[in-house]
Amino acid sequence: MLKRFTGSIREFRTVTLLTPIIIAGEAIIDCLIPYTMAEMINQIKAGCEFEILLKYGGILLAMALVSLFFGAAAGFTAARASAGFARNLRRDIYYRVQSFTFENIDKFSASSLVTRMTTDVSNVQMAFMMIIRIAVRAPLMFIFSIIMAYIMGRALATMFVVVVPLLGFGLFLISRFAMPAFRRVFGKYDALNESIAENVRAARTVKGFVREEYEKQKFAAAAEGIRRDFTRAERIVALSSPLMQVCFYFNMVFVLLVGSRLVITSRGQYIDVGQLSAMLTYGAQILFSLMALAMIYVMITISAASARRISEVLDEEPAMKNPDNPITEVSDGSIEFDGVIFKYSERAERPTLSDINLKIKSGETIGILGGTGSGKSTLVQLIPRLYDVTEGSVKVGGIDVRRYDITALREQVSMVLQKNLLFSGTIKDNLRWGNENATDEELREACRLAMADGFVSSFPQGYDTVIEQGGTNVSGGQRQRLCIARALLKRPKILILDDSTSAVDTRTDAQIRKNLRDFMPETTKIIIAQRVASVMDADRIIVMDGGRIVACGTHDELLRSSEIYREIYSQQIKGGEDHAG
Repeated sequence: MLKRFTGSIREFRTVTLLTPIIIAGEAIIDCLIPYTMAEMINQIKAGCEFEILLKYGGILLAMALVSLFFGAAAGFTAARASAGFARNLRRDIYYRVQSFTFENIDKFSASSLVTRMTTDVSNVQMAFMMIIRIAVRAPLMFIFSIIMAYIMGRALATMFVVVVPLLGFGLFLISRFAMPAFRRVFGKYDALNESIAENVRAARTVKGFVREEYEKQKFAAAAEGIRRDFTRAERIVALSSPLMQVCFYFNMVFVLLVGSRLVITSRGQYIDVGQLSAMLTYGAQILFSLMALAMIYVMITISAASARRISEVLDEEPAMKNPDNPITEVSDGSIEFDGVIFKYSERAERPTLSDINLKIKSGETIGILGGTGSGKSTLVQLIPRLYDVTEGSVKVGGIDVRRYDITALREQVSMVLQKNLLFSGTIKDNLRWGNENATDEELREACRLAMADGFVSSFPQGYDTVIEQGGTNVSGGQRQRLCIARALLKRPKILILDDSTSAVDTRTDAQIRKNLRDFMPETTKIIIAQRVASVMDADRIIVMDGGRIVACGTHDELLRSSEIYREIYSQQIKGGEDHAG
């Protein structure tokens, strides 16, 4: 895992390595300042001349300025290194997610991925900054201060044998008890983000059902859970402050009582006033270094949970990869399913698709009907290799889809889903997702085929109309037609409409199908629908049930041979069509 994260440092490696070096210089200077001050105090006690005092004052000023410079430089390099590391880490996560297949994406919720890219990365960034800065400074200050304390205070420094273990053990216990509460928070962050995202997406539904108070209560409960765990953890961590104060004041009292007695009894021969003052400073440095180490331990432990969550994404290997020497050209739109069995998970007891054998000629129009859960959408998702078959094979253009370059295959297979999204930007911007080099005339032509040109032209700004995120400022039917137009711009060899005309009226639906038949005769068209009317004129209609193909033929053939098809047809003829659509 460590190697995975260090790989995200990349171009910020120099400033990352430079920071501990600068910090080491700062720590050495800070430990020498009390020693120099002790010497100056002893010189003052001895009645030194003003020139000597001025000399020591100049040395202390120079050391303070050097320490200040080192501290500022370390702050700059640490900030640059940590911010760059976080940027690269977010980019690595995002790029990894982009390489995921549907199978990979199904393992993570959208809210969880957002939390990992925001909160978790911020935690790791903070831990990284503390590691290259405070985690270097604190141990160095601790070691140097201990050494200098024994040099300056002699037997007086044995006091740290008691204080240091006491403080260290106390801080360790505090950290151990605080950790479980910090870890629980991250799962609750996912729930909170999911609640917010769901509420924003369904804002119209929430208002339509007057459920604002319910959503407020749900949000409040999620936020309260986070507050409760954080409060519990922070309450425990807060004990470190009084513990630190007890140890600090014990050290001060001990040094002043015992040290002043030694100064008086030895008349400065064993220990002098300067050494006594230095001991106070070194004692504070030692204790604060331990405090810093404890805080580092807490932060690193918290970030460890975040690091594991990030690693889960980075270590997730794409379920499918390009083969060696992939085929980059799709010859035609013919499709063949040969003994296909498919499961979404290896642990699934029953396959989603079973015994699928089907041949589709290039340019053929195929309709697919079936109830919810019959496997219609799963079947077509195997064609552009959004999922890989568990057994059997899917061939496009006579070649197994697993032999194609994935990008080349998907460029020739356009899918329009029922819930396809539009992105924030103009209508032109959204349409050019299908072909970024499409001319304005090509955009209009695609919209005419998809029956979208009429309503787009009626907008005051026409094709320059800005679409809100998710396409919320257009109707469901308008959104579907724009998505169909976007798919047509790819000029694919295979066009899949997965219930993508469910929100348009039957007349418009019929006109779209006629346009596709007349203007795209060589393109293989697969239409998944709930309405029989949407597939009646198809070359063949496939009826699915329970993940199997139970019937296949023309409209007239299925009326004679398929009970399921007759039932669907009769229900819709009697008035169920509007309900089904």
